[in-house]
Amino acid sequence: MSDRLSDLAFGAGWALVCRLPEWVARALFTVIADLIWLRRGPSVRRYEANLRPVVDPGTDDAAVRALSRAGLRSYLRYWCEAFRLPATDAETLVARIVISGEENLRTAIAERRGVVCALPHMANWDHAGAWLVATGERFTTVAERLRPASLYDRFVAYRERLGMEVLAATDPDVFTTLSSRLREGRVVALVADRDLSARGVEVALGRGRARMPVGPAALAIRTGAALLPTTLWYDSEQLHVRFHPRVDRPADLHGRSAIAAMTQEVADVFGAAIAAHPQDWHMLQPFWLADLETGGQRA
Repeated sequence: MSDRLSDLAFGAGWALVCRLPEWVARALFTVIADLIWLRRGPSVRRYEANLRPVVDPGTDDAAVRALSRAGLRSYLRYWCEAFRLPATDAETLVARIVISGEENLRTAIAERRGVVCALPHMANWDHAGAWLVATGERFTTVAERLRPASLYDRFVAYRERLGMEVLAATDPDVFTTLSSRLREGRVVALVADRDLSARGVEVALGRGRARMPVGPAALAIRTGAALLPTTLWYDSEQLHVRFHPRVDRPADLHGRSAIAAMTQEVADVFGAAIAAHPQDWHMLQPFWLADLETGGQRA
């Protein structure tokens, strides 16, 4: 399918989902999730392999398989909700979210030194961003470029309509711009469990080794902003978001060593959250270092 046809098909589907009754849209996406799971294609096998280091080591194949089904449903729920967010009023958005640790966020915002929220690929980070805007705080984020370019433009426009400022990950000035926003006392939200640059730092996460991006810790050190790990999960109809206590630079470390230590502390928070809610971790790409070193062929 050409890029143009892909974009048109995606746009038509997006418009349709917004117009369907919510229960119909949710049921449709659950069916799609189950069909993808039943086929057990490469992405599903990869997802099951990704789950093993973060679940109890005694978890058998049948339990991992059941988790992957729940995970596919959670992932398609995210897409269904994301498509419908522009048509969802702020009152509904706020009513469907449960926040814990909000004092960690609001205290850091009040200091006017900037806040870096580092999130894993869990549950619905777009909903969390929309909540932040709805409760009075605009923020800046970074998006990976999608193909075709028109599809990327759709996602940027969608997130900007929700009140987010979106920067392209490939922009050579992205770090400088984020630093500027933080020095203005603003919030920067970064999905930070998967390194796309191959320049991240190695961390322990669960029983595995992975590479996470240095951006959140580097920005916090450079600007003096607060670094807050932020985790998310679904509970029935509600989305839970937890703002964890800030991660500070160790007093005796500087440079790359400080960045590595802070990133590991963020990874510890992510690992505990993923272990508690593995079905809401949407990681269907090669993730563990052992898999990246073999070209992701071990699934």
